[in-house]
Order: sequence, then structure tokens, then C-alpha cells
Amino acid sequence: MTTDSRPAALAPPHRLYTFGAWAVAGLVLLGFAKTYYLKLAFGTPALPPLLHLHGLIMSLWFGLFVVQTRLVAIRRLDLHKQLGLLGAFLAAAVLVVGTVTAVNAARLGRSPGPPPLIFLVVPLGDMVVFGTMVGAGLGFRARGDYHKRFMLLSCVGILAAAIARIPLDAIAKAGPLAYFGLTDLAVIGCAVYDRLRSGRLHPVFLWGGLFIILSHWLRLALAGTGLWMTFATWVTR
Repeated sequence: MTTDSRPAALAPPHRLYTFGAWAVAGLVLLGFAKTYYLKLAFGTPALPPLLHLHGLIMSLWFGLFVVQTRLVAIRRLDLHKQLGLLGAFLAAAVLVVGTVTAVNAARLGRSPGPPPLIFLVVPLGDMVVFGTMVGAGLGFRARGDYHKRFMLLSCVGILAAAIARIPLDAIAKAGPLAYFGLTDLAVIGCAVYDRLRSGRLHPVFLWGGLFIILSHWLRLALAGTGLWMTFATWVTR
């Protein structure tokens, strides 16, 4: 590993992660522009402190992911590792605050469209996906090829909440099928690009991608059932 601080040309293996980081950040900005990032321009209602905290922590996470991918691209692995500890604490904050925020929003009847208790399956499932991918990424931090793919999936795999809030009628009408379907296309796109570049389907994209996609279908099957509504009613109390 080198500590050379001079900028280097972006090597082909890093293009997926650099583009992916910026694309994820862009989708999050687009989805939450009206209710968070540009709320003053849109004149949307003021947010309670918990939502501000949630927005700040998520913004820091996606911002850190952009920085980390760039540090790897310019071969500053020393700084990348130093920021990794911050990333671990930030990931824990994402899980805790994200879960509390999701439950609180359902309790207060907030949702981008579907009934709040049914929509709760989206953010809570995302927290399971996020925790699994980040946990695996941290566990494989000594294996760069595994680590970077898990961390990319940790961000791509939780895009459903941002996609749900993109102001397009087609997305609003399709509901969870659109949120999950577009997220699945992003996951599959990452796997296909990586397969074409490396000549093989990496195990992380195979099993991690299947885990994310299957979690979506499981949530679609579970949402609205008596079992889920009982759980959602209990947890929001």
C-alpha cells in the first residue's frame, strides 16, 4: 500500500465505486430535496429535531462514502483507513437513528404515499440490509475486493426510501414495486458492470445482491399481512 499523496489518474477498477458513490448521493439529494435539503425553497413544513438528526447522519454517511471512494482512487489508503473508524461509528448511528426515525414516522402517520404502517416495512428492512452489508464490509476490511463491494451495496441497497420520494407520478402510482424495482436494477447494474470488467461475477455481488433483492420481495409479500400489521402496530406503540 502506498501513501503517495499525489493525485493519480482514475484507474478503471475504481470507476464503478466513484460513479456509484456520486450517483447514490445524487439520488438521495433528489429524493429528499423538497422535504430536507431544499425545504426552504419549497416552503415545506418545519422538521422536528429527530428528523434533522436523521438527515444529518445520513448525509454524513453518503458524503463519507464519496470521500472514501475518492481516497482509494487517488491511492490515499492511509487516510482511507483513518476515516474507517469514523465510518464504523457513523454506521452505528445510521442504524440506531434510522430505526427510531422510521418507527416514529409510522407512529405519527407520515409516509410518502402508502399507509404508514405498511410503508414501515421499507425503512426497517433497509436498516437490516444496511447493517448486514456494512457489518460484512467491516468484517472483510482486510480483503479489499470484498470490502469495497460490500460498502457499495450498503449504500445502493437502501435507495428505496429516497426513490420513493422522487416527485414522479409513475413512481408514486407504482408504489413499493417502483421503489424496490429501481433499487434492484441499480444492484444488478453494479454486478453486471463488475462482471464485464473483471470477467467473473464476484461472490459479494452474487450473494449480497441476492440478499438485497430477496429482502425486497419478502417485504412485498409481508407488507399488509396480519402478521406485519400486528408487528407494526406493536412497535409503533
